[in-house]
Amino acid sequence: MTRVNPHVGGAVSCQHEQVARTIVIVDDHEDFRVRAAEMLTAGGYEVVGSCPDGRSALSAIADLCPDLVLLDVQLPDMDGFAVVAGVGGPADGRARPVVVLTSTREAADYGSRVGQSGAAGFITKADLSVRSLSALVGAR
Repeated sequence: MTRVNPHVGGAVSCQHEQVARTIVIVDDHEDFRVRAAEMLTAGGYEVVGSCPDGRSALSAIADLCPDLVLLDVQLPDMDGFAVVAGVGGPADGRARPVVVLTSTREAADYGSRVGQSGAAGFITKADLSVRSLSALVGAR
């Protein structure tokens, strides 16, 4: 995991200033993570973490408490659906982040798994933009 804006000292409070929505990007392709981070930062999001696999994503999400997680479905150690299932929420005293799944494949390729996953939605990597992401999560 790369911590783009790590917390300095003390306990993590899971509260962020509302200057920008905080986001963790999870994808096994570093070039995608870098391009997505540049685009989202330019669009007003604060990228607080970048992870190459599911295990580091679960750790980063617990440590950094992002508002939003952009999560690739196909990861080397576990799929994005397993990561969504492992993300904490009210039961562990934390706010559950909004999760948006992404892939080079179409949502239809995953059948009903996207709708049943608990994710807020799905955007193909080709269609990812600040506008498409904000439209999907803006009403939340």
